[in-house]
Amino acid sequence: MAIPYHHFNLVTSEKPDMEMLFPSPVVLTQDELKRIAAYKAVEMVESGMVVGLGTGSTAKHAVDRIGELLHQGKLKNIIGIPTSTKTHEQALSLGIPLSDLDSHPVLDIAIDGADEIDPNLNLVKGRGGSLLREKMVEGVCKKFVVIVDESKLVKYIGGSGLAMPVEIVPFCWKFTAKRLQELFEYAGCVAKLRTFASSNGVENGGLPFVTDNGNYVVDLYFKRDIGDLKAASDAILRLAGVVEHGMFLDMATTVIVAGDHGVTIKNKIIK
Repeated sequence: MAIPYHHFNLVTSEKPDMEMLFPSPVVLTQDELKRIAAYKAVEMVESGMVVGLGTGSTAKHAVDRIGELLHQGKLKNIIGIPTSTKTHEQALSLGIPLSDLDSHPVLDIAIDGADEIDPNLNLVKGRGGSLLREKMVEGVCKKFVVIVDESKLVKYIGGSGLAMPVEIVPFCWKFTAKRLQELFEYAGCVAKLRTFASSNGVENGGLPFVTDNGNYVVDLYFKRDIGDLKAASDAILRLAGVVEHGMFLDMATTVIVAGDHGVTIKNKIIK
C-alpha cells in the first residue's frame, strides 16, 4: 500500500543532529521507505541549484521527484549532474536539464543512496557499479544528502557481509584482485571479480561487469572489521591498477534513514 508523504509529522529530537518523522501505524515496504527518504531529501533542493543526481534504486525516487516538481513548476532552473549513464537517461526522460563537472565544478547539493552507513556516517557505495563517478560528483558538493532504509545501517564498514567494491583497470585484473585480498587478509577478506551473472542474477557465462568508464569491479567481502578506514583507503589507492574504491569517508553532510518507526535525519557533526 502506497502511503502519501503528507501522512508523516515532523518532530524535532532533543539531539541537534537528529529529527524524527513518525508515521501513521501502517506497514511500509522497503521501496516505500526509500521513496519517503528520497522525497524528504528533495525538500532541500531549491530553484536555481546545481544538483548531483545519484544512481540506484533509492536515488531513482529522488530523480523522479525532482522531475515531477520541475513539471509542476515548483522547482525552476535546476541543473542536474548525473553520476551514471543510467541516471543520465532517466533525467533526460523527465526533462531535467543536465550538465557536467567541466561546466559546474562546484555543486549546491547531491542526493544519493548508500549500501552501508556506519555510526560516523561513513559510507559504502558503488554496488551498482557507479562508484567513481559518484565520488567525483559528490566530492564537490556543498551538501551531500544520503538516503537509505534502515537495513543499510551497520556497526562498521563491511559489517553487512556484502560487497565493498573497488574499480580496477582490466589489465591483469587477477593480479590486482590478489593484491587486494592480501591487503586485508587480517579481516578474512575474499576478493571476487564482479560478473554480469553476479550483478543481476542472469547467467551469461560470467562475463566481467564493465563500468561506465570501461573498467572492472572487484568486490571485497570482509569477515571482520578492517579497522582504520583512512589507512585502509590509502592502502587500496596505493595499489597500481586500482582506480577508486567504494568507501566514502567523511563525505556525507546529512543522512536520511527511513524505517518502520519513522524517518531519522542525522547531520554531520562539525568538529
